[in-house]
Amino acid sequence: MAASERIPTDIDRIAEEWVDALVELSPTLGTYIGRPEADSRFGDYSPDGLERSAEAVRGTLAQLDAATAVDEIDVVTLADLRSELTLDLEAHEAGLPLRDLNVIASPAQEIREVFDLMSTDDLDDWSTISTRLAALPGALDGYIETLKLGIERGIVPAARQVREVAAQAHKLERNDGFFAEFTGGAPAELPATLRADLAGRAAEAGSAYARLAAFLEQELLPVAGEHDAVGREIYALQSRRFLGAVIDLDETYEWGIEELARMVDEQESIAREIVPGASVAEAIAFLDGDPSRKLHGTEALQRWMQETSDRAVAELGATQFDIPADIRTLECMIAPTQEGGIYYTAPTDDFSRAGRMWWSVPEGVTEFDTWRELTTVYHEGVPGHHLQIGQAVVNRGKLNTWRRQLAGTSGHAEGWALYAERLMEGLGYLDDPADRLGMLDGQRMRAARVALDIGVHLGKQRPDGEGVWTGEYALEFLRQNVNMNEGFVRFEVNRYLGWPGQAPSYKVGQRIWEQLRDEVKRREGAAFDIREFHRRALDLGGVGLDTLRTALLG
Repeated sequence: MAASERIPTDIDRIAEEWVDALVELSPTLGTYIGRPEADSRFGDYSPDGLERSAEAVRGTLAQLDAATAVDEIDVVTLADLRSELTLDLEAHEAGLPLRDLNVIASPAQEIREVFDLMSTDDLDDWSTISTRLAALPGALDGYIETLKLGIERGIVPAARQVREVAAQAHKLERNDGFFAEFTGGAPAELPATLRADLAGRAAEAGSAYARLAAFLEQELLPVAGEHDAVGREIYALQSRRFLGAVIDLDETYEWGIEELARMVDEQESIAREIVPGASVAEAIAFLDGDPSRKLHGTEALQRWMQETSDRAVAELGATQFDIPADIRTLECMIAPTQEGGIYYTAPTDDFSRAGRMWWSVPEGVTEFDTWRELTTVYHEGVPGHHLQIGQAVVNRGKLNTWRRQLAGTSGHAEGWALYAERLMEGLGYLDDPADRLGMLDGQRMRAARVALDIGVHLGKQRPDGEGVWTGEYALEFLRQNVNMNEGFVRFEVNRYLGWPGQAPSYKVGQRIWEQLRDEVKRREGAAFDIREFHRRALDLGGVGLDTLRTALLG
């Protein structure tokens, strides 16, 4: 039977109902996948809301336990959805939501960031935005209730994360902050009453973030954890959640140190190609002084991103991948925030919103070096995240909504994106030594943070033999291994310290992708076709890496 004719199964029904439940429980996620019925609301971030979510997980797990797979697609869905829900329940029972506060991916950011994805095309869109703004204070109040319960139970985040998120909240409370700027950009032709509502609710949203900041500084900070490390038990759980795989953390730590040394050796070799006899720092200084490799201003950055992405899509679509028409459009955007970082958001299920690559340019940064960033476009776009995630969305004929839009892990997605960077090197897109040095700059950072992340959170011995890892040593270690400004380095370290297990998932995921490719190649011998391997792997959609291994190797 052709994929387009596949009849949905009982397991597909369970997965679809789970997506519906998630949209109801977490409307911000609904906005992310393009479910407009969720756009005017927030979920319940209070302890009662968390318990309702846990009950929904338990109910869906019970349905899966009673279901029978009828084909290989069902086998993958059943294994992967059960694994994800089981891990969600473990996290809930371990009390992790009670300490869910960090600088990049906690409710404190999620509640604000959802507005980046909301449509702003017409009056109805702005009415929906106004309604959601009105709901924002209640969402933050529920989140504060949850953090207070964490205080009662002695389950609290580290003080470093509390201080940093309080600073973020203070930025959002300002009269000239995000909410005022966002609503101030509403079209002048909107009804005066709606414009007044938007302005008033933007002010209320700012006040709500002021309350969050006050709570963090006055109530949570005095009792917050003194140490950044979360310990082996929590770290192992978080690692499984980000990878969808079980790894040997001690072996991975040692591998991370070895991989970092390999990246350094490779960088040093390429540096000498750029400037004979030069160190990496000297080669970087030479490239930074090359005006032909500089972009000035965010408009030039956005234009270069778009042109580079469009060219990669056209050329790879003609020679290396079958890229469907629906995902040949990737919109390159400058993010409305200035927090630093580059990220991808998937297309909606009907492609009414295209896949987007976002660049959050820090305040005051006005110059950009193309040699540093070329590989980033491939990482976020094609053949990286956009090809991988967009392909899953295209594959409606055989993948249910959960498989297309919500399944998968950071290790699967980010591991593929790093794998894609190396793939582009092999295809000749990084033949310029400068561009390869830029790619290796990123790969070196990803290797460094395998050691850093595991080292800090597990209290491992430092590579220099001078005691155990600390947050302060992590900062110095990253400074030695990236060529980035101090603000970026500090933000990155704070991110790793508050989001355990996520940062290593990139490089560890790449390692697993490469191991799987090599094993399939070994088994198939002369019959191995790399394009067919990629097609088979991407046709699965997002999955955990253990599920990917089973699907590809049996």
